[in-house]
Amino acid sequence: MSGYLTTHVLDTARGVPAAGMRITLTRLTGGARVVLTTVTTNADGRTDAQILPAEAFATGEYELEFAVGDYLAANGLPTGFLDTVPLRFTMGAEEHYHVPLLVSPFSYSTYRGS
Repeated sequence: MSGYLTTHVLDTARGVPAAGMRITLTRLTGGARVVLTTVTTNADGRTDAQILPAEAFATGEYELEFAVGDYLAANGLPTGFLDTVPLRFTMGAEEHYHVPLLVSPFSYSTYRGS
């Protein structure tokens, strides 16, 4: 079994998928930050491909940075509280990691999905 990473972003203020949100994946290794990819969510609030596919998977510490402020501004929602939302997590086994984000102008939440 090979591991991989996916996400899904939902705009809970409007009750819709967060289409057009920029997401950056960074690997954190020994104090170094290596940007692996930057993607944008599609109309379903997902990325068109896995953010980290099986052939690039490695266990370790990662960070997803969601450009929430830019998304809110582009959609006429209140800005000024949330800007970039970083989610730091560890992938310790070769399996599917799904890290969704639920976001509104004044709050966000996440969980390990399936």
